[in-house]
Amino acid sequence: QVGLVESGGGLVQAGGSLRLSCAASGRTFSTMSWFRQAPGKEREFLAGVRWTAGFTYYADSVKGRFTVSKDNAKYMVVLQMNSLKPEDTAVYYCAACGSWCREYDRSAYNYWGQGTQVTVSS
Repeated sequence: QVGLVESGGGLVQAGGSLRLSCAASGRTFSTMSWFRQAPGKEREFLAGVRWTAGFTYYADSVKGRFTVSKDNAKYMVVLQMNSLKPEDTAVYYCAACGSWCREYDRSAYNYWGQGTQVTVSS
């Protein structure tokens, strides 16, 4: 069965760090990415990785603070989040494309995890 399972969300103070993990199963993907959705806002692209080539992509809002990486052995993608701000508070989702897709286009993703809450207190 194809699935994505996120872990690692929680509550952290501003300036702190969190590490989110997404374990994939059931098939291979071309691209795995992280999105987030805050209350009343659209789901936005944060960071992604092309699984075979290893290229990474970032939204301007998180560039320099967030790092996306992949673990080939565990078939997992990780989002390391540093210097967190209260405006980073949201539900974070892992997403994957079965075939090539534009990394920032959320409509192109076929598979989504259940989401994990990240709350940053001021």
